[in-house]
Amino acid sequence: MKITMEHVSTIIVNYNTPKETEAAIRSAVAAKSDGFRHQVIVVDNGSKDPFKLPKDLNRAPIELIRSEANLGFTGGNNLGMSHAVKEYQTDYFFLLNSDAEVEKNGVQALYEAIKDDPKAGVAVSKIYFTKGFEFHRKNYKKSEKGKVLWYAGGSIDWPNLAAFHRGVDEVDRGQFDQQTTCDFATGCAFFIKRVVTEHVGILDKRFFLYSEDADWSLRVKKAGYKIVFVPESVVYHLNSGSIAGGAGSKLQQYYQTRNRLLLTAKHGSWRHRLTALRYAFATLAKGSDVERKGVTDFLLLRFGKQPIV
Repeated sequence: MKITMEHVSTIIVNYNTPKETEAAIRSAVAAKSDGFRHQVIVVDNGSKDPFKLPKDLNRAPIELIRSEANLGFTGGNNLGMSHAVKEYQTDYFFLLNSDAEVEKNGVQALYEAIKDDPKAGVAVSKIYFTKGFEFHRKNYKKSEKGKVLWYAGGSIDWPNLAAFHRGVDEVDRGQFDQQTTCDFATGCAFFIKRVVTEHVGILDKRFFLYSEDADWSLRVKKAGYKIVFVPESVVYHLNSGSIAGGAGSKLQQYYQTRNRLLLTAKHGSWRHRLTALRYAFATLAKGSDVERKGVTDFLLLRFGKQPIV
């Protein structure tokens, strides 16, 4: 009797960040893959200069596909997942940010954590700031850099309409070394069973960028699946290195403002929606121009990609 190995597709979406994307690809190619076949799919998401694979990776299990338009985080990953199903009949998707690198055991640990548990639909890594790119880097000793947490599980604070990362900015001293469940997995390192997407669908393209991972996670949980935080899987993240302008940019402010309202409209209780309405009016009164545009576009149902300036 022939035993068919399961298949994992790592999907990396590139948008004008060839150097960072190459590092992400190399980390994924080097990742351990015992017990499953592993394919890396790179989606060049309408980059100004088409992405090219380095010659030394031509024989690696990598496929490069291109969209001529920027489809955003949602559309780029959806394209990659669709391709993975069509070409490889993949069993699992691993969404890895183009500005992130997974450690050698990172993919293996995620796979092992959920493969035999029918109720576990998603696994997510412990994520550090890339060494030297900590948000408050001046506050840490030299020996602590590279061990500052960016994500150790996700929680949603509905009264404040906020999705936050457990442990963010803390030095890792082992305080998050137990596997546990969480409210949402970050799209930076999102490992999901294909069968789950058949129940809940793929990423909602209305978000385009930001909060799409929280929305996906909430849909997964509503379908009865668990989201498992796996500290044995480690990823390093540049923190908005793949976003034009980086953390705090107008692009980030706009999509975070609009999409937190969309997320609440989709999943919040009536009380949370009232809170969102108060937040919307307060932002229209006192927010920045780009934040007010985010609220206005939400109220006018302008979703997906929108002009920011």
